[in-house]
Amino acid sequence: MQESKGQSPEELSLKTIGSLVADDYRIAEVFEKNNIDFCCGGNVTLRDACREKGVDPAAILRDIEEVKREPIERSQNFMAWELPFLADYIVNVHHAYINENTAQLAAYTQKIAEIHGSRHPEVKEIAVIFSKIAKDLIAHLREEEDFLFPKIKRVHEAKKAGKAPEQPDLNTIRDILEKLRREHEEVGDAIHTIRHLAKEYEIPADACNTYTVTYQRLKEFEDDLHKHVHLENNILFLKAEQL
Repeated sequence: MQESKGQSPEELSLKTIGSLVADDYRIAEVFEKNNIDFCCGGNVTLRDACREKGVDPAAILRDIEEVKREPIERSQNFMAWELPFLADYIVNVHHAYINENTAQLAAYTQKIAEIHGSRHPEVKEIAVIFSKIAKDLIAHLREEEDFLFPKIKRVHEAKKAGKAPEQPDLNTIRDILEKLRREHEEVGDAIHTIRHLAKEYEIPADACNTYTVTYQRLKEFEDDLHKHVHLENNILFLKAEQL
């Protein structure tokens, strides 16, 4: 195994979910398949996560071994990227996705709540929850783009040039990370509640086209959010703390 070469199954089972996916993002597919949270819940060990889900750790490790048989492409080796590049990637890919899709998806959830809410009361709850997600994410992304990421870049460049970073930048990074992690947990819990209410995004027999598209896009939104939060919590934030 590429990143875990020389480690025994017991040693691997004691690594956190987040660190395993940080080493190789392809492993996320194994955890997704077993309904194991690798982004907001990435700080638990593989052994504890398997125990909680009632999954055989040996089976998970076999799947991980299979995934890692092929060398990882640099385009997927996020752990190897420098902080400024990773921050720009998150903004240009994941922040852009949220900015381009959230308002329309909130409108869709509201529309199906109005049309189908009497027969499917869960869509009313989904509309309320997603409306809050959309509102909260606007402030969250702004804080990252206007405050955290520029300071991370300045500290990174100062250290790279052999200079002492500005103390206010270090203080801001330290103070803001815990708040952002907490907000990640909140939005993660909210989107998981939506998945539960939507019965794993199962399309009802009487669903119209808008209903169907809304559930498909909610699933897409959740998948993107998982990768987005993973890149921040398990890689960018951890590297920023090491600054």
